[in-house]
Amino acid sequence: MLKVLKYYQEKIESQGAMLFSLIDPDKLQLEKGAKVAKNSYENGADAIIVGGSIGAQGTILDETVKMIKESVSVPVVLYPGNISGLSAEADAVYFMHMLNSRDIYWLATAQIQAAPVVKRMGIEVIPTTYLIIEPGRAVGWIGNANVVPRERSDLAAACTLAAKYTGSKVFITDAGSGAPHHTPVEMIAAIASQKGDMFYFNGGGVRTPEEATNCIKAGADGIQVGNVFEEISSVDKIKKIADAVHAAGKKKV
Repeated sequence: MLKVLKYYQEKIESQGAMLFSLIDPDKLQLEKGAKVAKNSYENGADAIIVGGSIGAQGTILDETVKMIKESVSVPVVLYPGNISGLSAEADAVYFMHMLNSRDIYWLATAQIQAAPVVKRMGIEVIPTTYLIIEPGRAVGWIGNANVVPRERSDLAAACTLAAKYTGSKVFITDAGSGAPHHTPVEMIAAIASQKGDMFYFNGGGVRTPEEATNCIKAGADGIQVGNVFEEISSVDKIKKIADAVHAAGKKKV
């Protein structure tokens, strides 16, 4: 098994769940991004993911990733919003397709264009399926997503099976950055019941330790948090959410 994926497996086997801190270089560039990553790492985040829907590319992305890696001792994984969101400075990349996009670009063309670049970079590749949940917000708009309605857990479960049957190692649901509510716990449970050996991570809308606990209890293997960790008073929030994720995870081990 590849290094980062093995790290995920070991963390989930030992502590039941993971907390990911999402750094968007469009909003948190260079030293700002490194500071949030360092705060996240020192207060319990298990990995740093780097990416955004727009603006995360080029030299700024490379330098931000490099600074983050100098500040933490956990994997730094790319969460690319497009082919421009690639950097050889990272440990790994979620090689994603947006399963419910209406646009062939997000289903296949971007992946075809990115594949040779990723190979030349030599970073670890993690086959990933990405599913946008209502409301979807910016990423849903950019990706022209046919968002999964919040009340249709059966559709989310069918998407999970499709991801599993086509060989994904990671399955990610995202209600969108800054979403007013995270993916419903009933939907998380339906996804967890069908995910098999895939790792299932949920992002978008988690703001409190209680919400993080509920997502893990429902069956998610990890939580991705971005906006809340960007706030000035974030350090205490990071620790509380990390403690909640790990406490809920321990009950699953």
